[in-house]
Amino acid sequence: MASGWWKSRMEALETFAVEVIYEKRRGKRAALLRWLLFGLSRVFAVVVQLRHYLYRKRIFRDHTLGCLVISVGNLTVGGTGKTPVVEKLARALQQRGRRVAILSRGYKSQPRPRLERLWQRLLFRKEAGEPRVVSDGKALLLDSATAGDEPYMLASNLKNVVVLVDKDRVKSGRYAIERLGIDTLLLDDGFQYLSLKSRLNLVLVDRTNPFGNRHLLPRGSLREPRRNLARADYIFLTKCDGTPVEGLVETIRRYNPEAEIIECGHKPLWFQNVYDPADRPPLTFLKGKKIGAISGIAMPDGFEESLVRLGAEIVDSRQYADHHRFTQQEILNMINRSRRRFAEAIITTEKDAVRFPKLDRVDVPIYFLRVEIEILRGAVDFDECVSRICLG
Repeated sequence: MASGWWKSRMEALETFAVEVIYEKRRGKRAALLRWLLFGLSRVFAVVVQLRHYLYRKRIFRDHTLGCLVISVGNLTVGGTGKTPVVEKLARALQQRGRRVAILSRGYKSQPRPRLERLWQRLLFRKEAGEPRVVSDGKALLLDSATAGDEPYMLASNLKNVVVLVDKDRVKSGRYAIERLGIDTLLLDDGFQYLSLKSRLNLVLVDRTNPFGNRHLLPRGSLREPRRNLARADYIFLTKCDGTPVEGLVETIRRYNPEAEIIECGHKPLWFQNVYDPADRPPLTFLKGKKIGAISGIAMPDGFEESLVRLGAEIVDSRQYADHHRFTQQEILNMINRSRRRFAEAIITTEKDAVRFPKLDRVDVPIYFLRVEIEILRGAVDFDECVSRICLG
């Protein structure tokens, strides 16, 4: 009970912080808080750049593991559509004969027992034990709460690809090589992980919200300054829809004149019933239907807009904090509201679906939208990127 209350308070605080950062909260208190956060962001910028300097000068040492390491990450916190890109890249590499492991830190996964973590800290040790094996390439071994929703989703969708979770990705990389015979490591969310030397850096930039409000954490959503795009070998512009992006490309070129730029979009494939995998209606399923929409992702507006483009009328919408783990009561409340508003279905995202609780009965069918990354421009560059990895 106390744990649930604490999570609820933390999510409320996270929502409040986002509203302050993006100036949705008005008044003197919000303005003062933004001013304080701006001061902290200046300190954060110095720390970030100092850390990079110490790695460049070899004062902090990175590690090499004797195999190909590719980092996939971004400059901002959440919402760039990274997981489908990691999935597409892992599948392409596996199909070309690479033995691939995805290394994730398992954001908001269930931590190890508290006493074990406290003991390790008292002894000034790094977290002990083997990494969590979400998938050994043959079977799915953990649930979404233990693995984290994104690693679980990747493991569910990728056959013959290993998925490991550990904050220490040097340790999990060694485990993948020595115990599972891996020759290619994909660092999920690895652009800021400097302890493991990457051969290629793939950086994602959201076309619809490239750099947030252009402030660094905690005043904004940037993890590091935009000029650090210079470290990228390939830049994926995500959430593209075919409209011109010359202005964004021009901005990127000021920081990185050489990286290949690949435009990609999220292509809807089908709907799938959360509680009945055999129920897979086509995209035309939504045409003219009243629906409820529920999500717990960083940028939910794009998800809901995609449902409207598919012909749906959203009669009830609920947006929770990113990575929110839904309770039975929350889903039952959503079902009851949707019924009262004559909704014919409830739609969520695939990432949210793995966090849905079990229900004894579902009076309104609940579906998630299955999407994949589609290369719109730069397909030759993507194939060249995969070939470069495979021949390396």
